[in-house]
Amino acid sequence: MKLLNIDHIPGKEIEALGIVKGTVVHTKNVGRDFMAAMKTLVGGELVGYTQMLNEARQIAVKRMVEEAQEMGADAVVNVRYGTSSVMSGAAEVIAYGTAVKIL
Repeated sequence: MKLLNIDHIPGKEIEALGIVKGTVVHTKNVGRDFMAAMKTLVGGELVGYTQMLNEARQIAVKRMVEEAQEMGADAVVNVRYGTSSVMSGAAEVIAYGTAVKIL
Protein backbone atom coordinates (compact mmCIF):
# COMPACT_ATOMS: atom_id res chain seq x y z
CA MET A 1 0.00 0.00 0.00
CA LYS A 2 1.46 3.32 -1.09
CA LEU A 3 1.15 6.08 1.52
CA LEU A 4 1.72 9.70 0.49
CA ASN A 5 1.33 13.01 2.27
CA ILE A 6 0.49 14.79 -0.98
CA ASP A 7 -2.97 14.84 -2.55
CA HIS A 8 -2.07 13.00 -5.75
CA ILE A 9 0.19 10.27 -7.11
CA PRO A 10 2.60 11.85 -9.61
CA GLY A 11 1.97 10.57 -13.13
CA LYS A 12 -1.14 8.57 -12.16
CA GLU A 13 -4.85 9.14 -12.38
CA ILE A 14 -6.69 8.24 -9.20
CA GLU A 15 -10.26 7.77 -8.03
CA ALA A 16 -11.04 8.83 -4.47
CA LEU A 17 -12.79 6.10 -2.49
CA GLY A 18 -13.23 7.94 0.80
CA ILE A 19 -11.60 8.96 4.03
CA VAL A 20 -9.85 6.27 6.05
CA LYS A 21 -8.46 6.47 9.55
CA GLY A 22 -6.79 4.42 12.22
CA THR A 23 -6.76 5.33 15.87
CA VAL A 24 -5.19 4.03 19.05
CA VAL A 25 -5.18 5.20 22.64
CA HIS A 26 -1.86 4.38 24.27
CA THR A 27 -1.04 4.70 27.96
CA LYS A 28 2.19 5.25 29.79
CA ASN A 29 3.42 2.57 32.13
CA VAL A 30 4.77 3.02 35.65
CA GLY A 31 8.36 2.30 34.63
CA ARG A 32 8.29 4.86 31.82
CA ASP A 33 6.62 7.39 34.12
CA PHE A 34 9.26 6.98 36.81
CA MET A 35 12.14 7.26 34.34
CA ALA A 36 10.55 10.30 32.68
CA ALA A 37 10.20 12.01 36.06
CA MET A 38 13.87 11.39 36.75
CA LYS A 39 14.86 12.68 33.29
CA THR A 40 13.08 15.99 33.90
CA LEU A 41 15.67 16.72 36.58
CA VAL A 42 18.56 16.72 34.09
CA GLY A 43 16.79 17.42 30.79
CA GLY A 44 16.93 15.60 27.48
CA GLU A 45 14.77 13.30 25.41
CA LEU A 46 12.20 11.13 27.13
CA VAL A 47 13.10 8.00 25.16
CA GLY A 48 10.36 5.86 26.73
CA TYR A 49 7.70 8.31 25.60
CA THR A 50 9.23 8.63 22.15
CA GLN A 51 9.07 4.84 21.79
CA MET A 52 5.48 4.79 23.06
CA LEU A 53 4.37 7.38 20.50
CA ASN A 54 6.24 5.62 17.68
CA GLU A 55 4.47 2.36 18.58
CA ALA A 56 1.12 4.17 18.68
CA ARG A 57 1.72 5.76 15.25
CA GLN A 58 2.61 2.35 13.77
CA ILE A 59 -0.60 0.83 15.13
CA ALA A 60 -2.70 3.75 13.86
CA VAL A 61 -1.16 3.50 10.36
CA LYS A 62 -1.70 -0.27 10.29
CA ARG A 63 -5.38 0.21 11.12
CA MET A 64 -5.74 2.96 8.51
CA VAL A 65 -4.16 0.71 5.85
CA GLU A 66 -6.46 -2.19 6.81
CA GLU A 67 -9.50 0.09 6.39
CA ALA A 68 -8.21 1.25 2.98
CA GLN A 69 -7.64 -2.36 1.89
CA GLU A 70 -11.23 -3.23 2.84
CA MET A 71 -12.36 -0.47 0.45
CA GLY A 72 -10.21 -1.90 -2.36
CA ALA A 73 -7.70 0.97 -2.32
CA ASP A 74 -4.27 0.89 -3.92
CA ALA A 75 -2.96 3.87 -1.94
CA VAL A 76 -3.77 6.47 0.68
CA VAL A 77 -2.99 10.07 -0.19
CA ASN A 78 -2.89 13.21 1.93
CA VAL A 79 -1.87 11.15 4.99
CA ARG A 80 -1.88 13.11 8.23
CA TYR A 81 -1.32 12.37 11.90
CA GLY A 82 -2.96 13.86 14.95
CA THR A 83 -2.62 13.36 18.65
CA SER A 84 -4.51 14.41 21.72
CA SER A 85 -4.49 13.75 25.42
CA VAL A 86 -7.46 11.57 26.34
CA MET A 87 -6.80 11.55 30.07
CA SER A 88 -3.84 11.88 32.37
CA GLY A 89 -1.27 9.36 31.16
CA ALA A 90 -3.06 8.40 27.93
CA ALA A 91 -2.70 9.79 24.41
CA GLU A 92 -4.74 9.17 21.29
CA VAL A 93 -2.92 8.95 17.98
CA ILE A 94 -4.86 9.10 14.71
CA ALA A 95 -3.61 8.52 11.18
CA TYR A 96 -5.98 9.56 8.39
CA GLY A 97 -6.06 10.20 4.69
CA THR A 98 -7.97 9.56 1.46
CA ALA A 99 -8.12 6.03 0.11
CA VAL A 100 -7.68 5.96 -3.66
CA LYS A 101 -7.77 3.50 -6.54
CA ILE A 102 -5.10 3.96 -9.20
CA LEU A 103 -6.71 4.01 -12.67
